[in-house]
Amino acid sequence: MGTASAHTRCSGSFDSDGLAASAQDDKRGAADGVRDDGRCRTASAQGDTCAPAVAFEHVTKRFGDAVAVNDVDLNIEEGAFVTIIGSSGCGKTTLLKMVNALVMPDEGEVLVHGQATSSVDPIELRRTVGYAIQGSVLFPHLSVEQNIAYVPTLLNKRDRRRTEAAVTKWMDIIGLPRDIMDRYPAELSGGQAQRVGIARALAASPDILLADEPFSAVDAITRGSLQDEIKRIHRQTGITVLFVTHDIDEALDLGDKVLVMEAGRAVQFAPPCEILRSPATEFVDRLVTRKQSVYAR
Repeated sequence: MGTASAHTRCSGSFDSDGLAASAQDDKRGAADGVRDDGRCRTASAQGDTCAPAVAFEHVTKRFGDAVAVNDVDLNIEEGAFVTIIGSSGCGKTTLLKMVNALVMPDEGEVLVHGQATSSVDPIELRRTVGYAIQGSVLFPHLSVEQNIAYVPTLLNKRDRRRTEAAVTKWMDIIGLPRDIMDRYPAELSGGQAQRVGIARALAASPDILLADEPFSAVDAITRGSLQDEIKRIHRQTGITVLFVTHDIDEALDLGDKVLVMEAGRAVQFAPPCEILRSPATEFVDRLVTRKQSVYAR
């Protein structure tokens, strides 16, 4: 892959967070919650610091007697790329869906740019948070152009030029050729369909992208290419990314930070190098034990 692997980022000098200095330099300015002009996207309640892009404040969610998410309390800063990993049923997707109010917590609060999801219009919230999931979820009766334009059309109403500009912008950023604009989903390869899905999720230029195992349904070569592209998009745009995966290699290679979940709890939230070098629990140790000899030497 063209992205910096955990091996690369775990080499050389380290700061107190365990991140390689070169990696810190690469993402500085994007992940510190400050725009290029030095202003926060959203100020905190105190008004003197940047509010996190997403804050989980002692969040718990139950489905009947089952506890899907159990007292998760953490902040995700502006511009971060956070990968979320854990066993099936550990609460990864539930946690992700609480960010765009598809699922509401039973206890605690989820804040997006300092505002509780319980106090905002969920439809307006979802128009500002991109959402990409595994497999093809494109509208089969719409062309590539119409799929990508779906949300911008809702936002821009009759301003067709603005919508067309958004479509071409994101097709170019994602690396989609213009000659597929008139094709329908059934006429696309798996990789093309996944790229169109990502372009559609980003077409309204959201500050946050939620990605729920978006590359799991494609072959290994295509997955590697898509991983390269989403990392490039992150560097290029400074968007905050929450990315659910079952693949520890993917989690370590893509994430500035990795959130490990077990039985609904956030058991470790740290940079990849710290996850590798200092697993917080026996579960995390088992998760990374095969990777330590490859990456952390």
